[in-house]
Amino acid sequence: MRNLRNSVKRNLVYKSLHDFVSLLESEDELLRVKAFVSPRLEITEIADRMVKHGGKALLFENNGTAFPLLINAFASDRRICMALGVNHLDDIEKNIGHLFHKITGPREGFLDKLRILPVLKDLSSWMPKSVGGRGVCQEIVMDKPDLSKLPVLTCWPSDGGPFITLPCVHTRDPESGTRNLGMYRMQVFGPELTGMHWHLHKGSAGHYDKYKKSGQRMPVTVTLGGDPVYTYAATAPLPENLDEYIFAGFLRHKRVSLVRCLTNDLEVPSDVDFVLEGYIDPTEDFILEGPFGDHTGFYSLTGYFPRFHITCITHRKNAIFPATIVGIPPQEDGWIGKATERIFRLPLKMTVAPEIENMHMPVEGVFHNLTLVSINKKYPGQAAKIMGSLWGAGQMMFNKTMVVFDAGVDLYNYRQLAQIVSKQVDPLMDVHILRGPADILDHSSSHYAYGSKIGIDATLKLPEERTDPEMSNSPEVDEESILRAFPEISALRSDFLENGISLIIISIWKTKKDQVRQLTADIFRHDWIRNVKFLVFTDASTDLSLLSEVTWLVANNLDPVRDCFYPDKGDGKRYAVLCQDGTRKTGELDGFTRNWPNVIVMDDTTISKIDQQWGSLQLGSFIPSPSLHFKSLVINPGATVYG
Repeated sequence: MRNLRNSVKRNLVYKSLHDFVSLLESEDELLRVKAFVSPRLEITEIADRMVKHGGKALLFENNGTAFPLLINAFASDRRICMALGVNHLDDIEKNIGHLFHKITGPREGFLDKLRILPVLKDLSSWMPKSVGGRGVCQEIVMDKPDLSKLPVLTCWPSDGGPFITLPCVHTRDPESGTRNLGMYRMQVFGPELTGMHWHLHKGSAGHYDKYKKSGQRMPVTVTLGGDPVYTYAATAPLPENLDEYIFAGFLRHKRVSLVRCLTNDLEVPSDVDFVLEGYIDPTEDFILEGPFGDHTGFYSLTGYFPRFHITCITHRKNAIFPATIVGIPPQEDGWIGKATERIFRLPLKMTVAPEIENMHMPVEGVFHNLTLVSINKKYPGQAAKIMGSLWGAGQMMFNKTMVVFDAGVDLYNYRQLAQIVSKQVDPLMDVHILRGPADILDHSSSHYAYGSKIGIDATLKLPEERTDPEMSNSPEVDEESILRAFPEISALRSDFLENGISLIIISIWKTKKDQVRQLTADIFRHDWIRNVKFLVFTDASTDLSLLSEVTWLVANNLDPVRDCFYPDKGDGKRYAVLCQDGTRKTGELDGFTRNWPNVIVMDDTTISKIDQQWGSLQLGSFIPSPSLHFKSLVINPGATVYG
């Protein structure tokens, strides 16, 4: 295999997960763990330590099963590029742009029309192809399907059980025959039974609804491993009815060969590592699934989902079992999200909002909670138009907070962004809040899958958009008086003001109803905060010295319609300060009727065991458990905060 230390080229197609592992190892991007490590909690604890400290991919060869387990394979800029076969993620965007230009460019003469023929040939070469016979994924057929023979992870202490975390789920529309490839966690309930946690907005859930109406049994097949492009394609936010294997063929520059399953009529890539064939019976009652330590950094709680019955398990010789964990960011999924951010920026620009220059989803926003956008602004109200356009575009409908900037702004320079927001935003005029769909994992919304969004226009205002002049007086805060008057305040940060950032963060112990709003009213009644544009509240357990932690918690805990407000001046007027209540909500104090989930941390027993084993695992210098820092955020044992 060619040395790739200076570049990554897709001059090969990964024929199995073993191929990818071999490349990772040759590039010093992988560690083999030969000592026994249990799939129950222990692999998670090691992977969590490694990913949060820039560690390598891990291959656990001794896990109590016949199959090694691969984790953290995508968890670096370099490894996600290696998985997708590029030097830089922007290379894929450039390829999409080049292809789009070739296809849509003007065709004035006969020769111009001929020049598109090689492009059409390329397109046809990416189409998936059905092949006869068995694939290498069917080299070995289990005598009887038994998921206990696979190293399925129990990731976190309050998880409802073991979960398959990197499944590529294949379904088919019973009317059109269109295939869908998605990724939905699968809780294992027995040797031949799992849950199928597909969200109500997803393609496979739509297929299920059609099978239910017709009363037909729904064929479902799950694959694991193979070319890592398959795994990425299953997560990609593609338009409906665009086959994910066409997209995979484009990424790998070679068509995907598909073989028919042995016990249903679905097709899967011939070169994956594992195939789990089965069905869902729409006439059956759903099964209670969860809790699960999710990508938000909080547990997603129990819910009822379809039962997936496994009729056959096949695998290739020397198969490797792929897995991932999610939890408090950063985790491996952050790099998958970064790939999506880069790859789908241009399609959004071409089809939804051509004025977009750049887009960035910080990892603290866990994909759907925070999006930063820069645009080429030409007319008044354009930032608000962009918000509406993006909120109406596929999975962007789940975005909760969007901030729009002018072109040329560095979306990765958070300090500069905060300064721009502080200078150019009128909190009374440039903030847009509306209700809409919410991710079902959004625990802060008052209703399941239905919440609200906030958009902030941080662009330079045109004459038609200008309202009151900028605050000419410097921001001021009387910290001493505030802390003396309100013992429920555990900490206050106002040092941002010295750097041109009009923000104060206050952490509090909540003990009374309507406490945040009343405290805010009292502060402004005494004029202890002046000329400050943004005031954020969080719980006393939050470490205000870590802005990444503050951002992650507040973005998760905020339902803008309920939690964003302006202090009342009286006479129908409001102070020009946007207040955000990012504290956890309860039924007693906030009238919140849903269960509030706990933050995800590892249990002390597992932490202690890995501490003791670390030297024998040959993982390098000792890394303490990330969970130790977050223990103070956990309220009561279990997945839920209040029972």
